[in-house]
Amino acid sequence: MNYLLDVNVLVAWGWADHADHPRVGAWLGKMKAKRGITLVTSAIPELGFVRVSVQRTGGRLPVSEAAATLAGMLGSLGKQHGFLPDDCSTAGGLPPWCTAASRTTDAHLVTLAARHGGRLATLDEGIPNAFLIPMHGI
Repeated sequence: MNYLLDVNVLVAWGWADHADHPRVGAWLGKMKAKRGITLVTSAIPELGFVRVSVQRTGGRLPVSEAAATLAGMLGSLGKQHGFLPDDCSTAGGLPPWCTAASRTTDAHLVTLAARHGGRLATLDEGIPNAFLIPMHGI
């Protein structure tokens, strides 16, 4: 199974002071211990991590350091990490549940993951067909 890591998953994992850091860390630990699991990223979540990381520090964290932090995080996954090139065109349409501008990126990432035999892993309960990372200890 491939899990495409959403922006919110990367941010929670990358920042120890994030409320969902333990939740994501526990889930990633379980996934790393399983065979047949690939944790993938694509350009949109990676860019989102860098953007949010710089913004949450009020610009004190340079873009280059945020990108280096992400590279270190993904490197820690070893062979279980994969990069998923974004080959989905929005011109092909978005799922019917995507009825608001705020849902377009989620819909695109769900579609991208499914196109490659995977699921979007997220902390957002409101994304149809995505995999909701369980609460810590559940």
